[in-house]
Amino acid sequence: MTLLAPTRAGHPPPAPPAARSGRRRLLPYLLLLPGAAWLLIFFGVPLVQLAAASLYDPSGSLSTGYAMTWAVSNYPDVLQAYWPQFLRSFGYAGLALVLALLLGYPLAYAIAQKAGRWKNLLLVCVVAPMFTSFLVRTLAWKTILSDNGALVGLLRDVHLLAPDGRLLATPFAVVLGLTYNFLPFLVLPLYASLERLDPRLLEAATDLYASPVQAFRRVTLPLSMPGLVAGTLLFFIPASGDYINAELLGTPNEYMIGNVIDSAFLVRLDYPQGAALSFLLMAAILAVVFGYLRRAGTEEVL
Repeated sequence: MTLLAPTRAGHPPPAPPAARSGRRRLLPYLLLLPGAAWLLIFFGVPLVQLAAASLYDPSGSLSTGYAMTWAVSNYPDVLQAYWPQFLRSFGYAGLALVLALLLGYPLAYAIAQKAGRWKNLLLVCVVAPMFTSFLVRTLAWKTILSDNGALVGLLRDVHLLAPDGRLLATPFAVVLGLTYNFLPFLVLPLYASLERLDPRLLEAATDLYASPVQAFRRVTLPLSMPGLVAGTLLFFIPASGDYINAELLGTPNEYMIGNVIDSAFLVRLDYPQGAALSFLLMAAILAVVFGYLRRAGTEEVL
């Protein structure tokens, strides 16, 4: 005969251990439900609708209506028509990433290891531009790089720029804008990794007669790889799909694939083409990301 522990009047007996264990196993999934529902409603459903739009009859329009004809030919057609913009997008994003690494890695290292009591202030300086609209920041660069601006005048005076040379409306301006706007996405993950770096490891490398370059290659760089991988992805993914910088700092000759997608949806109202381009861009970015993670990873020791 099983004896139950006495309970207060009006209170049910405690649940058996098996029921409590089942509830504990179920709790993480219940906590995930709100986020999963949010992603399903605001990401999954629009993604399915976008996939359907990419297969509409390309000869339709908003006035006549689009018919679902499973037009898979939309994909090779848009790829053949706009492959230069695809290559330009990844080329600009890659150049901006290299420039951001040259600027961001030393900055993140200096803040994490050398800033001392100025660390918090420097972090605020890195993040502060993000408090301003992306559009406003890009328009500010348009003013800085303008033909009548002080920067262009200075470069012409020191003969680093031809008398009729310009910075605005060039690939240089677009790459510079991408670098500036997305640099915090690279610096912050790098800082998080470098801030955990134990200085005694560098001292040990020096005691073992490692040069500064060898210490960086054998100690600092491998230990910062998680932040480096995360930062490069957070930088490259939005930079390759950006269109604001090319729109404001460049010309149609510098347009990226994001500009073509924007025009397809909002100007030409060609939804099948815009949807097909969007899916091709997502597929290309996913291929680059998985290839990069396969090659770099966060566990690799150089």
